[in-house]
Amino acid sequence: MSRKDIGKIVELMKNDFKSVFTNPIVTLLIVAIIILPSLYALINVEACWDPYSNTDEVDFAIANLDNGTSFQGLQLNIGNELVKELKNNSKFDWKFVTEDELREGVNKGDYYAGIVIPKNLSENIVSITGDNPKQAKLEYVVNIKANPVASRLTDAAANAVYTSLNAKIVQFIDLAAYGKLGELQEGLASGASQLGGGAVLLQSGASQVAAGAGQVAAGEKIIKNGSAAVKQGSSQIKQGAKNVSQGANKVQQGSEELQGAVDPSLMPEGAIKEYAKNSAALANGSSELAKGSNYLAGNSSLLADGSSKLADGSLAMAEGSLSLAAGAELLGNSAAQALFAASGALAASANSLASVTGINETQLGDYLFSPVHLDRHEIYPVPDYGSSVSPFYIVLSMWVGALITCVLIEPKSSVGTPYSPFEMYTGKLLIYIILSILQACVTLIGAQLLGVYVANYPLFILSAILVSVVFMILIYSIISAIGTVGKGVAVILLVFQISGTGGIYPIEIMPKLFQALHPYLPMTYGISLVREAQLGVVWSNYWPSLIILLGIGIATVIAAMLIKEKADKASKYFEEKLEESGLF
Repeated sequence: MSRKDIGKIVELMKNDFKSVFTNPIVTLLIVAIIILPSLYALINVEACWDPYSNTDEVDFAIANLDNGTSFQGLQLNIGNELVKELKNNSKFDWKFVTEDELREGVNKGDYYAGIVIPKNLSENIVSITGDNPKQAKLEYVVNIKANPVASRLTDAAANAVYTSLNAKIVQFIDLAAYGKLGELQEGLASGASQLGGGAVLLQSGASQVAAGAGQVAAGEKIIKNGSAAVKQGSSQIKQGAKNVSQGANKVQQGSEELQGAVDPSLMPEGAIKEYAKNSAALANGSSELAKGSNYLAGNSSLLADGSSKLADGSLAMAEGSLSLAAGAELLGNSAAQALFAASGALAASANSLASVTGINETQLGDYLFSPVHLDRHEIYPVPDYGSSVSPFYIVLSMWVGALITCVLIEPKSSVGTPYSPFEMYTGKLLIYIILSILQACVTLIGAQLLGVYVANYPLFILSAILVSVVFMILIYSIISAIGTVGKGVAVILLVFQISGTGGIYPIEIMPKLFQALHPYLPMTYGISLVREAQLGVVWSNYWPSLIILLGIGIATVIAAMLIKEKADKASKYFEEKLEESGLF
């Protein structure tokens, strides 16, 4: 770039500033250009400052038809309880009306929405404790046509009523279960007492068994002695029976020999014959006696064996009786101890439940209404919603300000002038940069007066001015390079950047097209830069945004100068044709 080029650039700059200050109309226009972008930002921030603080002006109708019911002898009306809660709730303008008034009012738009509490609400809630539970229902009526935002607000109100009702149902069920715990505690305590009494009786029986066992032990000793005597006598009987049997055999043998030796029929009549007859009869009788004695001896031996076995059985029975008595005593004592242990365990369980069922039911109801508390911990807290959205609106106003400036003070073509495309581009750039700085300053002053929260003022001011300058260079370069077509490009970028930068809604919930464009939109990095400086800087977020934004500005300048050199004449021709049409 030669000295001549620099002189022409300076000349262009002087002419622009001279025009500003020598023509009052131009001065007023410049002032308007400086102020308008700040109004765009500040009005939107003010409108969004706390949009939910005035929901108490939003009409929401309630029609309570609940007839109530009885539960355990008490009258219960959940609908009335909900109405009482809502009367103390100032978040909405609750209107308590009849069902017909509600439906007609929502239909006409007098109420944005309403909830009908049915007649059987309490009855259905109580049915949960029976065998045929029925679902409790609320009817939510909302007029979507009346206002799209209002319907979202009333959805929140309906959800609050719904949540309150569910909480009451859970509370009711849990308190009913709490009552069952009380009954269980009483049953356990009663059972423990009965088991304790049974254990005492069982232990007394075990003591009596122990006394009987002592008597059995004494009897066992007597039985043992008698059994020994019986066995000894039985042995003697068996030996005697054996001797008798042997003697009987000898007598029978002698009788048979005597009968064989003496035949009375062969003897003459007389005393000797009678003696022989008598001897034969005696021998025959002795033989029969011997047979009987032998039979008796056998039976005596069997009796002796039976007596011995009986003695053994009596001894075994005596010993078994003693064991049985000892076992009965042991079993009785063990069972008593087990019952005492079970009684103690049930008593302990009853005491544990008593500590639970002894809780104040009001306190328990509060706990069951909200058993878990969510402890909110805010990172980089912001005091109001307006400050949260201000980075988006401030950056958006800078883009709009740059667009308005370049439309009203249109960049010139070098065609028909003594200046080259480079000189025209560079010489005109300064006035635009100055205007962008002034626009940023007015916006920052307005934000301060509005009370926008700022964590780091120096960095916030520097970042906002930098973003404004880069946007001005970007839009000026596009329009300077390709003329009227560049205006259309700037407007299209504005449209996509409103939804594609994640300034208000998370980019993740936006359509895929906007998610794809998100990394390539200049406002994405402008918002990130201002947000970090205003609400709490994270340098790992700040530096990449700064570098990318500066890179966009530098790349735009280089591209614009190259394109303007080639396309300046074509751009001028295009504008002339538009002017000839009489429409532009």
